[in-house]
Amino acid sequence: MVDLLSYAHGIHAVDSGYIRPQLAAVHLIVERGRVAVVDTASNACVPRVLAALQALGLSPASVDYVFLTHVHLDHAGGAGAMMRAFPDARLIVHPRGARHMADPTKLFAAVQEVYGAEEAQRLYGDPLPISVDRIQEAGDGFNFDLAGRTLVCLDTPGHARHHLCLLDSRSGCLFTGDIFGMSFRELDVGGRPSIIPTSSPTQFEPAAMHASVDRILGHRPPAVYLTHFAEVRDVARLGADLHRLIDAHVAVAEGERDSGPARGARIESGLWALMEAEAARQGWRLPAVQWREVLRMDIEINAQGLDYWLEHRDR
Repeated sequence: MVDLLSYAHGIHAVDSGYIRPQLAAVHLIVERGRVAVVDTASNACVPRVLAALQALGLSPASVDYVFLTHVHLDHAGGAGAMMRAFPDARLIVHPRGARHMADPTKLFAAVQEVYGAEEAQRLYGDPLPISVDRIQEAGDGFNFDLAGRTLVCLDTPGHARHHLCLLDSRSGCLFTGDIFGMSFRELDVGGRPSIIPTSSPTQFEPAAMHASVDRILGHRPPAVYLTHFAEVRDVARLGADLHRLIDAHVAVAEGERDSGPARGARIESGLWALMEAEAARQGWRLPAVQWREVLRMDIEINAQGLDYWLEHRDR
């Protein structure tokens, strides 16, 4: 099954098909026939997850948990649909995000403001509410048992204040959502991945992001599993690159602090210049027109996040 990537320790990544191939992974942790799903992409991705379970010889009733790293809709948009598909599962989510899963109306309205109603509907469908009695609020250190395998929640802000990582006691690896950045497989060079930070539109906090990255590195994981996209190793190198690029993103934004109405566009232009330098540093083999298309959406979002951060950080 080409959309299912299998790793050691019963860890699998399902290519969710969200927007394009190899953009958003839904991870499965399988232990003695029991399953935890990590992040959910959108409603349209549910059939792919069901097909992956079937390919692994598992049923929807095998799923004990659906874990959300955070409630941005490319990670949580399909949560309600998956909870309906997995009748015995509990949803594990940060306390700051729980209310948005019980009633996603305001969350979806915010997305519609950014993308427009028609595009939001195309990307996500209608996010479905989840009964509060199936939602478990999980703070820092909360742990849950998957057939004897302990999974531990780590509060990791910086990208969002409702962001959790999941530490897997069996493998020593972490599922990092967006806080350890994005690594697109199209940019790999001989299997060597690159990493790019993600400064979300409203809750980017660089100091907190640095601290969360250090917390992840402190566990010395042999691999981390990114929603964007799947397994990466060489974690120490990627962490150092991430620290360097967080600072570089902040420097681009601060350099445009007084640019007036053109500030957002100038920040975006500065990020593209930063990516040109990164392409040379990492030796990306794609022609510029192709790697720019791989990064286009996320550079636009990063620029929005940096512009918002400048506007609100001193308030």
